[in-house]
Amino acid sequence: MLTLNTSDLSPAQLQNYMQYAIAPRPICFATTIDQAGNINLSPFSFFNMFSTNPPLCVFSPARRVRDNTTKHTLENILEVKECVINIVNYPMVQQTSLASTEYPKGVNEFEKAGFTMLPSQLVKPPRVAEAPVQMECIVKEVIHLGENPGAGNLILAEVKLIHIKEEILDEEGKIDQAKIDLVARLGGDWYCRVTPENLFKVAKPLTTLGIGVDALPKAVRNSMVLTGNDLGKLGNVEHLPTDDEVDAIRNGAEVKEILDATIGDSNNRERELHELAKIWLEQGNVNEALKVVLL
Repeated sequence: MLTLNTSDLSPAQLQNYMQYAIAPRPICFATTIDQAGNINLSPFSFFNMFSTNPPLCVFSPARRVRDNTTKHTLENILEVKECVINIVNYPMVQQTSLASTEYPKGVNEFEKAGFTMLPSQLVKPPRVAEAPVQMECIVKEVIHLGENPGAGNLILAEVKLIHIKEEILDEEGKIDQAKIDLVARLGGDWYCRVTPENLFKVAKPLTTLGIGVDALPKAVRNSMVLTGNDLGKLGNVEHLPTDDEVDAIRNGAEVKEILDATIGDSNNRERELHELAKIWLEQGNVNEALKVVLL
């Protein structure tokens, strides 16, 4: 394993390693305005939500690594403590990238990137009409993390109004993860797209307590078939099945076929049972899979 001491790396090297490793990152497409009324629109991937009560997002226009200059977004917010956080999806990603161009102060990136300005209801900076979600924010605090190249400037933005396009909502009025078509930043020029084909769910841990991987038999924990993800699913059940429940699974057609075909062959029996359990885990039949591996 490569081990790096951050003090031995230049800011550019460190940024490269961190941006490739800490990914994907959501994109804050921030609209700001200065006291003279100049509008700025710029994307930042040092961004996330950090509180829901109060509703708070944090993003960071870091000092430029190459020359240690600050960005217009930061300068504007220090003058007018308001912003709009526009969420970026795939249909607007190329224009969003174009808006990151370092145009001179006073140049409106809405016009350069071809976006539509939509008046905000509460704050001065406009919204991006094309964005599926637009959040009007009041800046509560700006935390400067340093004066050197690459130093961040944490902007704590309290969300006051949220505008959501109805076409991305489900029948319950909630955002449909498969419809919003989000994109995120990776390292370098890389992005990723959240499509229905690559979405998957992970069941949240039980409100009681999962038994944990350590409660599984050693042969299951050390399985040559089951992966760490498989063990995580098994360890999330609330309790082990009873002996009678495990014994009853023997009568199932698929299990019985394996047991009959591997009489006197314990190694192959365990492997085939674990392979069947893996299939059932992929199908969401966690409790039945657990019974199989406990045979």
